[in-house]
Amino acid sequence: MKTVILAGGFGTRLSEYTHSIPKPMVNVGPYPIIHHIMNSFSKYNFNEFIIALGYKSEIIKEYFYSLSIYNNDFTINPKKSNIVYHTKNAPDWNITLVDTGINTMTGGRILRLREYLDEKPFFCTYGDGLSDVNLLQLLNSHHKSKCLASVTAVRPQARFGELLIEENNLVSSFKEKPQLNTGYINGGYFVFSPNVIDLIEGDNTVLEKEPLEMLASQSKLNAFKHNGFWQCMDTKRDHEFLNNLYNSNNIPWL
Repeated sequence: MKTVILAGGFGTRLSEYTHSIPKPMVNVGPYPIIHHIMNSFSKYNFNEFIIALGYKSEIIKEYFYSLSIYNNDFTINPKKSNIVYHTKNAPDWNITLVDTGINTMTGGRILRLREYLDEKPFFCTYGDGLSDVNLLQLLNSHHKSKCLASVTAVRPQARFGELLIEENNLVSSFKEKPQLNTGYINGGYFVFSPNVIDLIEGDNTVLEKEPLEMLASQSKLNAFKHNGFWQCMDTKRDHEFLNNLYNSNNIPWL
């Protein structure tokens, strides 16, 4: 089963890093976050990736092109253009890297990948979030629902303390940065049936607007509720949080 990773955005909210590299290449520990995302899929033996590129695509291409060189000892014969690798530390992934345009929207990027996808359901996720979502359970939920698309619904930790205030202005509950108790948000781990692509008109189509809103209105969008670990990397604070987890050897997404 193939996994699409949307990795072409500008990452403007993380501009401290993305002025020089694309957001999926911002490191968590020694590896870019996109590498961690792929590891989380590989844990379930999903090793076929299609990466939709855009902003600074050459940096992501160079990283994966050079991955075997960075991770292995090797002998090279320049005249014969022959390389023999002595250790096999690189992951066993099949990676298709596709330039889907600088200004293409999320839906348009998927549309541009059509020729690389087959007539089977596929995973789709963003290149800036990590989770311990059980992908087998997500896939099973999708099949059982008979829907055209499934979205992982998460309740992230609040950024600030939560107060519950009664009518007499007395605080009945005080929780410092709890997990949200009400309301789920889009967690960015999808399963799409191939027919979803037919709902995308062109480069300017935002996946989260017309296609998913239409499916929801027609009761064809399944929600897979995930109450475990989930963390996006939108800000410098998010980046520091993920790095602190990694450096403390607390890596829930793996």
